[in-house]
Amino acid sequence: MTKQPQSKVSVDRQRLTYYIALISMIGFILMAILVRGEHVNEMDSAIIAWIQNMEHPILTQIAVGLSFIGSRDPVILLTIIVIVLSYRLLKHRMEIVLLIGVVLGSSILNLLLKLGFQRARPDLHRLVEITGYSFPSGHSMAAFSFYGVLAYLLWRHIPSNTGRWMLVIIATVMILSIGISRIYLGVHYPSDILGGYLAACTWLALLVGSYERRMGKRAVHERS
Repeated sequence: MTKQPQSKVSVDRQRLTYYIALISMIGFILMAILVRGEHVNEMDSAIIAWIQNMEHPILTQIAVGLSFIGSRDPVILLTIIVIVLSYRLLKHRMEIVLLIGVVLGSSILNLLLKLGFQRARPDLHRLVEITGYSFPSGHSMAAFSFYGVLAYLLWRHIPSNTGRWMLVIIATVMILSIGISRIYLGVHYPSDILGGYLAACTWLALLVGSYERRMGKRAVHERS
C-alpha cells in the first residue's frame, strides 16, 4: 500500500519550529559574543538598577517565591506531577518522553554552558546569596523549558482559541516573572536571563520539531 504524505499543516509546523530553533540559536550566539566581550555591562547595570529601584518588602517576598518556583526541586516535582497526570488521564507516552527530554536536556545544557562561560554573578546589590556561575540563567532556562513544553502539550488538547491564548498568556507571565525575579534579587544580569531564554527556546523548538515529525510519520503509517 502506498504511503500517504504528511499533511501540509504538520509539515508547516515542523518547519516553523526548526526556523524558531535556528533564530534562537543565532540570537544566543550573538548574546554570548556580547557577554564574552563585556559589551552588555552598561546595559545590564542600568536595567538592574532600574528594577531594584522598585525594591519593597512585599515585592521581595514575591520575587523569592517566584525564584523558588523556578528552582530545580519545584520544577522536578511539577514535572513528575504532569507526567503522572498525562499517563493516567491521556495515556500519551510520547508526550511524556517529550516533556522529560525538554526539561532534563535543558538542565544538562545549562550546566554545560555555565561551565563553558564561567561568568561571575553580579555583585551590585544582592537580596539573597547564591553560588555558581551566572550565564546563562538556570532559572530562566528551566522556566522557559517547563512552561513552554507544558503550554505546547496542553495547547494540543484545548479546543477553543480563547483557552489556548489564555494558556499562552499564563505560561508567558510565569516565564517572564521568574526571570525578572532573578534580576530583582541581584543574582543574575539581564543578559543571563535573555541568554537562558534563547538557549532554552533553541532546545525546546528542536525537540518539538522532532516530535511533530515523528507524530506525523506515525499518523501516515496508521492511515496506510
